[in-house]
Amino acid sequence: MAGRFAPTPSGRMHLGNAFAMLAAWLSARSRHEPIYLRIEDIDTPRVLPGADRMIMDDLTWLGLDWDGEPVYQSARQAVYDAVFERLRSLDGDALLYPCFCSRAEIRAASAPQEGDGFLVYPGTCRRLRDEDRDEVERRLAAGRRHSWRLAVPGAQEPGAFVAFDDLVYGAQSFNVGRELGDVILRRSDGLYAYQFVVTVDDLLMGVSDVVRGRDLLRSTALQIWLRGQMLRTGLGSHNLPAADPQYAHVPLLDNAAGVRLAKRERSLDLGRLREAGVRPDQVIGYCAWHMGLCEGVLERPEAMSAQQALNLFSWRKVRRHAGDVVVPGNIVEVLRAL
Repeated sequence: MAGRFAPTPSGRMHLGNAFAMLAAWLSARSRHEPIYLRIEDIDTPRVLPGADRMIMDDLTWLGLDWDGEPVYQSARQAVYDAVFERLRSLDGDALLYPCFCSRAEIRAASAPQEGDGFLVYPGTCRRLRDEDRDEVERRLAAGRRHSWRLAVPGAQEPGAFVAFDDLVYGAQSFNVGRELGDVILRRSDGLYAYQFVVTVDDLLMGVSDVVRGRDLLRSTALQIWLRGQMLRTGLGSHNLPAADPQYAHVPLLDNAAGVRLAKRERSLDLGRLREAGVRPDQVIGYCAWHMGLCEGVLERPEAMSAQQALNLFSWRKVRRHAGDVVVPGNIVEVLRAL
């Protein structure tokens, strides 16, 4: 059993990242389990040089420790290549197929899912594979630029529904054919996609406790399905847990305008908060309060250490406070007053 921190080094951690990292640390440490630090830097164009060190410095500043050496996805290319080839050979190339569509073509042919704008791939190149394999081979031989997609069950096919129980949001069920579609596993530039590398790493690292923001609930369904395909290749046969991890998705922190905090906007990043004189126990106390950990103990938020928050932690409390948090515009003053 193990948990993980899995930050993307595209910028400095903000208050929302600290909230999720604290929840992950509390979940693992409450069961006396290790927690690993995985730097998710596989998408190299998004990586900000030095951001990994800033993330580690901020975690240490908050009092959130981890076990072992950090794992960098950028150093695991050979692992991903091997797993990708395993999947390509599964069921006679039925699981993965090349996709020659441009982003503009996909946008034009797709309807966004309600609420979040997620585009479900319309299946253009899957139909091409099924109807004209010779044409696919001609395009590949000609060097046509292409990505590789995962062929999930159609909306009406067996296995399309994936269900899991979330520690915060309860029973979840998604139709991977209708709500996710055939996602990309390897991009046309050769880089592996998030859904693929996260699933590989969680399986091979023996992660059994996944804690992250509620915006990834739907992705969890896809990763559970993909994990099952990887297990079919024998990937998890060497003393690794075949059972799905325990999942907990936590509320998001929004800015005063109701928009989710984002690194690209430097929204309330910990560097700015630290420069303004905010202490780590004030950040921990603010996050613990909005997780509901202080329920029945404190009447208002108070500064506290990570260890003090651990003494108050339970997922039952978090479940009762599952609404997103709006961070006020005067958050520096709010934090410094704790």
